[in-house]
Amino acid sequence: VRLVESGGGLVQPGGSLTVSCAADGSIFSIETMGWYRQAPGKQREMVATLGNDGSTNYADSVKGRFTISGDTAKRTVSLQMDSLRPEDTAVYYCSAARVLTNQDYIYNHDENDYWGQGTQVTVSA
Repeated sequence: VRLVESGGGLVQPGGSLTVSCAADGSIFSIETMGWYRQAPGKQREMVATLGNDGSTNYADSVKGRFTISGDTAKRTVSLQMDSLRPEDTAVYYCSAARVLTNQDYIYNHDENDYWGQGTQVTVSA
């Protein structure tokens, strides 16, 4: 399973940016897709998640500014980021949680979690 991210880059404070992710591979099911971020010297933190039932969850720091969308059945997730602030600067990672590949399903293996390689988002004047 591979998570391919796109988007990211440099934007001025107050600007907008979208990052997108597509999961590639012989996937049977994904329970949750989402975005995490890690700023220099800080731990990785959850930004937003999207469940296979359409439910969403946001970090308090991004509520009202970021919007997650996508479809776990289609293996895609995007994060629209508005009103960006310098403190949003970080490497953003796509995640796919509780993933069953076709082989996992056939052979009754456990689910696994996967991560993208990360994409840099920099908010600066």
